[in-house]
Amino acid sequence: MRNYFEQLWKNRPLLSIVIIALIIRLVAVVFAQGYGMHDDHFLVIEASQSWVDGTDYNNWLPQNQVNPKPEGHSFFYVGIHYLIFLFFKSLGISDPVFKMYIVRFLHAILSLVVVAYGYKITLKLSNIVVARQVGLVLALLWFIPNMSVRNLVEMVCIPFLILGTWQVLTADEHKHKWWQYFLAGLVVGVAFSIRFQTILFIGGMGLAMLFAFRWRETIIFGLGVLCCIFLFQGLVDMFIWHRPFAELTEYIHFNIANKDYFGTKNPFMYFEIVLGLIIPPVGVFIFFGFLRSWKKYLLIFLPTAIFFAFHTFFPNKQERFILTIIPFIIILGFIGWSEFVEKSRFWQGHPRLLKGCFTFFWVINFVLLAVITTSYSKRSRVESMVYLSKFNNDYKSLIIEDTNKENAAIFPSFYAGKWMISYGLCKQKNKELISPDSVRSEGSYRKEIYSLNFFDHFDTHDLPGFVLFVEDANITQRVVRMKAYFPGLEYETTIEPSNMDKFLHWLNPNNKNFNVYIYKTNANKLKLSQTLIRINNSFV
Repeated sequence: MRNYFEQLWKNRPLLSIVIIALIIRLVAVVFAQGYGMHDDHFLVIEASQSWVDGTDYNNWLPQNQVNPKPEGHSFFYVGIHYLIFLFFKSLGISDPVFKMYIVRFLHAILSLVVVAYGYKITLKLSNIVVARQVGLVLALLWFIPNMSVRNLVEMVCIPFLILGTWQVLTADEHKHKWWQYFLAGLVVGVAFSIRFQTILFIGGMGLAMLFAFRWRETIIFGLGVLCCIFLFQGLVDMFIWHRPFAELTEYIHFNIANKDYFGTKNPFMYFEIVLGLIIPPVGVFIFFGFLRSWKKYLLIFLPTAIFFAFHTFFPNKQERFILTIIPFIIILGFIGWSEFVEKSRFWQGHPRLLKGCFTFFWVINFVLLAVITTSYSKRSRVESMVYLSKFNNDYKSLIIEDTNKENAAIFPSFYAGKWMISYGLCKQKNKELISPDSVRSEGSYRKEIYSLNFFDHFDTHDLPGFVLFVEDANITQRVVRMKAYFPGLEYETTIEPSNMDKFLHWLNPNNKNFNVYIYKTNANKLKLSQTLIRINNSFV
């Protein structure tokens, strides 16, 4: 058996690497449940499933808005999920957990494109030894399998960028090379429709071709990009908003207007992320190799560098933004580092030190890989909704009791199997919000309230059926306060976060991973109590 695998690795390294990548991604499909960040669930899964169910969770569609206005979201990627969930509905499949297994599996298969073509690009530009290194790193780098099965547009756009890059690199080898350049433009145009910021990478590819005086090739490539963008952005927005590129223009306007609102302003953040994700000191080697490759491999270096530079200088910075170009940094980084080592007297004279650095890299990487690939992210939020799915017809709304904070946590209704209103009960943000009836609406299904008196005039059947108490702080007093309003309040269960969630929260309390205490309101007892009080008062 060992001989077989050795021969497979020797004779068919690409197949071996793809099999390894598939196996580890299948592990992530099964065990890496939940979602990583707000956007990869609420801007994709909640929206698309709600459309299938005949509603609109985020109020993105004009018919569900009072004053219709685009929100700045591409409908392409979320629309694909709409079609997937519509297909599930036609088959009678309704279990949210099962549906997400399939969604993660589809993303796992798509991510193999990055591994396979990352290997092929490296082999074309370098040699088999470096190609194997790149292939294994793209297959097994500690965070990539987990991120590859998520609905993160920053990751989902990568296969199309890397496939388009391969098309351009090999176009001249084909009989119909002009069609290859056009096809490359179409493919990277798909990446743009998944994530608008990839226009920086696409534009960098065009510039690299212009610098090589490949004018006709650049024009054909650009026509492919424009055709794809018009098809998936212009026509779709024309159908929804009756004008082309409505969402794109709103996206640009929103990001310019709010450039200082989100994320951090640390100018070195993305340098730190790249060096850290690839695990020092190898991360330093690879980034150095990437930088020294600029002149020889401009087609890959220039778009990657433009993308990196823009996000470095643009005020709005979030860690996930830079994930899109990590595979390209790895490809050029290993190629550039390999070429440097071949000519370096120091490293040629210290092979054991170099081997030790890479041994350290792989040891740390495999430890992290084992933990991250099997981690259930946002478990307490997801499992709370899965638990409530057992009471599918017993309630129309619930309360998220999060009075320790000024913003209530958001829970994924998708896993509850129904679209109920979540009333986030939180503490007041400012002195102006003093009325018991104060409410801040976030679409049709999320509302933040500041007092339980908000429910005073509700009919019994409209009162929330459950209360979800978020985190442990002051939990006893909070339950007592809730029981004063809902006398029939009854404890159901406690949902704990995963071990990884707990660890991340310990590292940084801003990671909102917490225990959730689920209580049933038994709202009919509230109305009975109020009736008795009124009767009692009438005798006084």
